[in-house]
Amino acid sequence: MSYEKVILVTRPTRLQDTVKRYNTKAQAAFYIERRGQSFADYELEDETYARARDSLLHLIPSDLKIQIIDRSFLPNFLFAPNDVVVCLGQDGLVVNTAKYLNGQPVVAVNPDPDRFDGILLPFQVGNAHSAFDALLKGKQQTRKITMARVDLNDGQHLYAFNDLFLGPKSHISARYTIRIGDKSERQMSSGILVSTPAGSTGWFSSLMNQTRGLSRFGGVAANVSAKARKWEERELTFAVREPFASKWSGVEIVAGLIRERDSLIVESHMAEAGVIFSDGMEQDFLAFNSGATATVRIAEKITELVVQT
Repeated sequence: MSYEKVILVTRPTRLQDTVKRYNTKAQAAFYIERRGQSFADYELEDETYARARDSLLHLIPSDLKIQIIDRSFLPNFLFAPNDVVVCLGQDGLVVNTAKYLNGQPVVAVNPDPDRFDGILLPFQVGNAHSAFDALLKGKQQTRKITMARVDLNDGQHLYAFNDLFLGPKSHISARYTIRIGDKSERQMSSGILVSTPAGSTGWFSSLMNQTRGLSRFGGVAANVSAKARKWEERELTFAVREPFASKWSGVEIVAGLIRERDSLIVESHMAEAGVIFSDGMEQDFLAFNSGATATVRIAEKITELVVQT
């Protein structure tokens, strides 16, 4: 494919967010230091990010057009098939960007290696040029990362890079009917978490850690694992959070796998405050109240994360 444009996705630094909230840099400094934090560290992070952005812009080949967008515009931005998408930020920026793409290569750059581990950031500013060279020559190597998709019976849908959450918006019980394969059950819980292989070491691992801890506390050996999985694996994992047993609700379907051609079907019985969101972006949600049925499956698209050759 011949690429024509680079879409550089950026995110505000902590300093930019704080200045926006308190109007001036001086007021931001007062607020930060009053909390016992180092304003100098906020400034250093901001300066480091700005240098990384400017250096990266100079590395992009001159025959490629450049457009810079803030991550807040992602839900309404239309990516072209021949765009190259560059994420400059923490791992979460890659996660937030990926679900709005459809096969476009992602070049993920760590702007501050001393501050961020960068599990999803194969490149630093110093070697990012190799990614652009490979793309222009058609010799790039990518890691094909499995994603999740949920469809509602009204036609709305949502993708996830790490995980999907189906449940209550606030701290109330979710009521629903869950179906997978030939098994079905009415349940009350604090929601259902569906994880991709890439998300298995994130929110889902916290849930598994809790399960193991409670099992040890109860004197029962835990038989669950949150080991790191290959991101290319074509399966999802789901777990019901805090299921409650009652005359109305059961606790038999609490965890399982969703493989190719499988689907997890959840019918909401919540009068209000039911939601579905992905990758922790609660503001970008689907309403999930009575009458709504969600079908969760492996997404038909994948994330093409460019890696070093």
